[in-house]
Amino acid sequence: MNKFPFLLSTFLSSSLVAVAKDYLLHSFKKTQLSDKFWCEGANFGDFNHDGKMDIVSGPYWYEGPDFQIRHEYYPATQTFKKKNADGQEQTIEGFEGALGSNNAYSDNFFAFTYDFNKDGWDDILILGFPGEISAWYENPKGRDGHWQKHIVLDVTDNESPTFTDLTGDGKPEIVCSSKGAYGYAEPDWTDPARPWKWHPISPNNNYHKFTHGMGVGDVNGDGKMDLLEKDGWWEQPKSLAGDPLWTCHKFAFNPNSHGGAQMYAYDVNGDGLNDVITSFAAHGYGLVWYEQVKQNGDITFKQHVILDTEQKPSPNSYGVTFSQLHAVDLVDIDGDGLKDIVTGKRFWAHGAHGDPDPNAPAALYWFRLVRNKDKTVDFVPHLIDNDSGVGTQVVARDFTGDKKPDIVVGNKKGTFVFIQETKKVSKEEWEKAQPKITSTPGASAQ
Repeated sequence: MNKFPFLLSTFLSSSLVAVAKDYLLHSFKKTQLSDKFWCEGANFGDFNHDGKMDIVSGPYWYEGPDFQIRHEYYPATQTFKKKNADGQEQTIEGFEGALGSNNAYSDNFFAFTYDFNKDGWDDILILGFPGEISAWYENPKGRDGHWQKHIVLDVTDNESPTFTDLTGDGKPEIVCSSKGAYGYAEPDWTDPARPWKWHPISPNNNYHKFTHGMGVGDVNGDGKMDLLEKDGWWEQPKSLAGDPLWTCHKFAFNPNSHGGAQMYAYDVNGDGLNDVITSFAAHGYGLVWYEQVKQNGDITFKQHVILDTEQKPSPNSYGVTFSQLHAVDLVDIDGDGLKDIVTGKRFWAHGAHGDPDPNAPAALYWFRLVRNKDKTVDFVPHLIDNDSGVGTQVVARDFTGDKKPDIVVGNKKGTFVFIQETKKVSKEEWEKAQPKITSTPGASAQ
């Protein structure tokens, strides 16, 4: 283990909410754990069994609650060379990201935590570069050194795979595409270190490893999780015995786009029907939700735009626009009982010269869901930070135990944690800080 310097700053967002008779100002304390590029996703877990949440990002985990002690759990051998202005060459740890100038990718895209072998200690699951392996690392229960690696899936495709309970058995699976088909990988829980069994739910449609947009949710309200993807949703059958193919319901959630990021089924407007939330173009612009409507008894959807889907900078009514929404989380940030959207800009997804606006500020936002009395809804944008963004993953959950979700990010700018804080304010202060509608959607940026 080693102590290392880290950057600590506080970024107060204009995020606000009234709870009961109280008016609360929400802010996030930002801590930068590292400026090195090791991964595109990070997560929380209690790795030293002390009852405090730690952070995993790349080959390291950081001891909570202050993250000053870092442990290497798999070999951190990657470096790159950078030529300085004086002509001298410098060797920098990690993959080439914001500290360099060339485009590069890490071998670590998603991090999840789970006690796989039921020994009471959190292990770490890493989903690698699209088309590569997924492996979990066994917690050595306090012993120093690298953790034992267990490869469980040889090919993990799609750019938004996840680890969640798809089957409804109370245990999570890796949900992704693999070798051309959508499906899930499930362990033998008596021996989870062995390769996991692959269960295809679709025909082999030759889905590419770089296919964008995927999620899990109960679309039709039958109590079973379905699989969402950019071209529709796959309905889970009544029984999974014998690995039946799931029913595909075609719908273009990302028309004229290569697809977004994580997708969610959630009742946005409170009408009892689950809608769909997705970014529109992971390497472009747009954030949308699709209202579920019935047409001749069948499920279809009506698009509602949160951030403009026109593939150019086009501010919404609150003056917000940013590109490369390559990670989305859905969580109740403000404690009002409604789930909010957390997303941001994936910095340099394809380098300093790839994709629209690659060098714009790496913004991180939460969008507060508001249900209006006229049965319309609004997603009010609250800026959390403008120099971090997201990777292919952004994770929001309660880290400190105060029942307020916090946020962790790993990407080409490094590793960041945002701890949520609240402050009771007067009604006047609350109203003054409330984000304001500034223009008609699509108006040119000033």
